[in-house]
Amino acid sequence: MSTTVTSTTQASNSLSSQVTSATEQSDRFLKLLVAQMQNQDPLNPLDNAQLTTQMAQISTVSGLEKLNTTTATLGGLFTQMQAMQGASLVGHDVAVEGNVLRIQGEQADGGFELAAAADTVKVEIVGAGGLTIDTIELKGQAAGRHTFDWTVPESAKGQDLTFKVTATSGDNKVSSMTLQHERISAVSTFNNTLALELANGDRVAYDAVWAFL
Repeated sequence: MSTTVTSTTQASNSLSSQVTSATEQSDRFLKLLVAQMQNQDPLNPLDNAQLTTQMAQISTVSGLEKLNTTTATLGGLFTQMQAMQGASLVGHDVAVEGNVLRIQGEQADGGFELAAAADTVKVEIVGAGGLTIDTIELKGQAAGRHTFDWTVPESAKGQDLTFKVTATSGDNKVSSMTLQHERISAVSTFNNTLALELANGDRVAYDAVWAFL
């Protein structure tokens, strides 16, 4: 398994352009100020308060330029550190929002999140054409995340299977969310955010992971 780290060159180039632009604006401001002082009316010279204000503006532009440069450097380093730390996640299983049943040989697994405790939870295994081919019934489930396993029958092998969850407490329906299990095959950075590339070909943001298994 390999780890992919997306280049931050584009972001650095963009920030470099912003810094160059700030420098050019500062230079133009200084030239205008010098020209203004050289061509001022001797009978009506620049007011000290005006001069102080304009010099303060130059200082502010220069300070912002330095701050942008520092922020760019720190941002690039943080992204690289994220990618390096994320490399240790390769090979781990995660739970993400979805309803695809993960099949590994004769065994399949999935999960779900309950908003509240449920007396009964029904997990329906759905095959081709949307037909339910089996139902798993779980009793007395607490609020929070749960997992389930299912043995794949011979008749269902080779099919892309999904599942749906229905939870109830007495006569009331309990809100639930299906969670599919996937393995991390690589990590990358996208828009300066750590992303996980999954074995099924999907790529999700790190904060989209519901749990590490």
